Order: sequence, then structure tokens, then C-alpha cells
Amino acid sequence: MALSTVTYSPAQKGIIISIPTLVLSVLIAAIMLFFLLSSLSTCSCPASLQSFNDNKNGGDGLGEVDRKERISATEEDIEWIKDQIQANGLHMQDNVLRKGINPRTRAQQLQDLIQFKGISHYEGPESNNHTALLCPGELLVEEHHSNYGEPWAGGRDVFEFLAESSRLSPSSRVLEIGCGTLRVGSHFIRYLSPEHYHCLERDELSLMAAFRYELPSQGLLHKRPLIVRGEDMDFSKFHSRVVYDLIYASAVFLHMPDKLVWVGLERLVSKLKPYDGRIFVSHNIKFCSRLGGEECTKRLTSLGLEYLGKHTHDSLLFNHYEIWFEFRRSKA
Repeated sequence: MALSTVTYSPAQKGIIISIPTLVLSVLIAAIMLFFLLSSLSTCSCPASLQSFNDNKNGGDGLGEVDRKERISATEEDIEWIKDQIQANGLHMQDNVLRKGINPRTRAQQLQDLIQFKGISHYEGPESNNHTALLCPGELLVEEHHSNYGEPWAGGRDVFEFLAESSRLSPSSRVLEIGCGTLRVGSHFIRYLSPEHYHCLERDELSLMAAFRYELPSQGLLHKRPLIVRGEDMDFSKFHSRVVYDLIYASAVFLHMPDKLVWVGLERLVSKLKPYDGRIFVSHNIKFCSRLGGEECTKRLTSLGLEYLGKHTHDSLLFNHYEIWFEFRRSKA
């Protein structure tokens, strides 16, 4: 039997040829999609992003609390740093100058800055044009870090205690009464959103150290803290509509007449968030205890404040604790 011959027109031939091409294209696309989905399900991205994907997909990623920025060191953190010291065989040596480019004490550094302008420097009338924010030598050698009667590192301890006790978040607003050279304040400024840290400070030298050294040297200029020079508990230069989550005074009320402290509290009540906001005062509250317990309570109640209790917290790095007294606004 003879085989029949089928003849196709040019248009029919194009259709026949395009069918296997289309099938092949679809098959390639399906394979590429399969590998893409596989790579997403086994994400090799950073842990934080992987955790986010796990949560979206119902996995066992980090919870909301764990994803928040941690404030104080955990037991695991402490063990880790101890292990690093031991692993490197480190032992505290005598505190003497080591060999280096130019090992100097703070006093010697200051003398160098005054006499020689430092190690390497520009000469002539244009010498200052290369420095955008010329800083006094006394601040550059950090002499103001010794003005507190205890290690500068204690500022971090205060920040951690207050931030955690007040349950702050970066969106919270904080007012410090007497921020000095930002020993504590710099930590709040770094943690909080821009413009959310405010301070009233009376001492000019402390403010110079804050503005001309601490903020620029710690890379905090972009946070735009509101730091106002003033005294007598005058808060008129602060925004009237701002309500604070935390207002605190560290060793400030000790140096004020009791009458002025009460005037300040009266002015601060309306600036504190009702119920959830906190006022913390360090060391003692003799402005209150000198009135007697019952009279003190009446005075606080008349202002719309409630005393919540006394707290202590320990330093992370040295044998020291501080006492804090907690208040809240009891009326809306």
C-alpha cells in the first residue's frame, strides 16, 4: 500500500513549528519558577530578615519582643565577653603608658594641643580652615569626663535602668532636668528618634562640652536634641504641646531649695503623659520627706502626682548602685 503524502501550506508549517517552541518556553519558565520559590523558602539572607520571613510564613521566628532593640546586657552577653577575654589570655596589667605613636597622659595631650596644636597640623593663616567645628583642647582630652565623682561609664547604667523601668521605645519622648555633659543623655539621644530628647541645663561649661564635643564626636548631630540653657525650673522654651513618657533628674534636686523643686513639679505635671508616664528622681526626696509622710502625700495629690516607690540598680562595670524614686501622673 502506498503511503499518502501530506502537503502543508507555509502558514500551516509555521503553526506546527511554533507549537513545540511554545511548549519548550513554558517548560523552561516552570523550571525557573520552581528554583526561585525553592531559594525563597531556604533564605540565606541575614538572620533578622530570615526571622521576618519565618514569622510571615507561620514559622518559629523571633517574637515581637525579641525583635525590639535590646537595651541592657543579658547573662549570655556577659558570659560571651568573659569567654572572649579568657580565650585571648588577657590579664589586667599595670596602668602605665604603652609604646605607641605618641603615648601621652591627658595633661600631656592638652599641653601638646596648646603648644603644638597636636601631632600633625596645618600651619599659617589658613590653618583653621580645615576644621569645621574647632573644639577646645580641654574637651578633646575629655577632662569633663572626670567631673562626676564616679566613672563616666555609669551613665550607661542610668540609661538602661530608666529606659527599661519606663518601658521606653524609640518613639518615646524624654525630658532630663540637668543633663550636664550628656553622660546619661547621649545614650537616650542615640536610642530615641530625632528631636525626642529634651534637656534643661544651667551650666555653661557643661553645655559647651555637650554641643562642641559629645554630640559631634559621637555622631549624634543628626538626632537634633533640644537642649536649652535655663534655670529656676523654667520650661517656657520647650514646646507646650509635647507630652513626655519620662522626666528624670539625676542628683539635681539635691542642690535646689525645696520650694523650687515643688514649683518645678507643678510645672512638669502637665507635661507628663497621664498614668503611663514616669518621673524619676535620684538619691533622695528630702524635698518631700521634710514635710512629713502625710503632708507630702497631700502635696503630691494636689498636684496630680502619685508616689510609686523606691528602686535601686547596680552598675555593670563597677561596684556601685543608685537609688531612684518613682512617680506618675494620676490624673488625666
